[in-house]
Amino acid sequence: MHESSLAKQMVQMVLERAAENGARVVRQVRGWVAETERLSPESLRLHFLRHAQGTPAQEAALHLRLEHVGVKCDGCGGEYPPEHHLLICPRCGHVGGTPVGRTGIGIEALDVE
Repeated sequence: MHESSLAKQMVQMVLERAAENGARVVRQVRGWVAETERLSPESLRLHFLRHAQGTPAQEAALHLRLEHVGVKCDGCGGEYPPEHHLLICPRCGHVGGTPVGRTGIGIEALDVE
């Protein structure tokens, strides 16, 4: 279900941006998804196409890049890449931390007509 709600959100962002530029058809969408979202980019693509049916983005190709997100340890303040979404600091062993970098999803560019 997570992929479906994010895909719906992405379709809305695409349609808003396309409307701002007077586009009739969206051909390609280039964007990113943070690894903290814990989802499959392929599943997100399928849900995107489903939510885009009947809109100017219904045949758009969705190209997503996985955005890696580091973690700042709440214990020692060191930064590390989480392993399999486990927030265990390799330096001090503290469990927990704060994401460093952008999270969620985003659109970088649209190819429109």
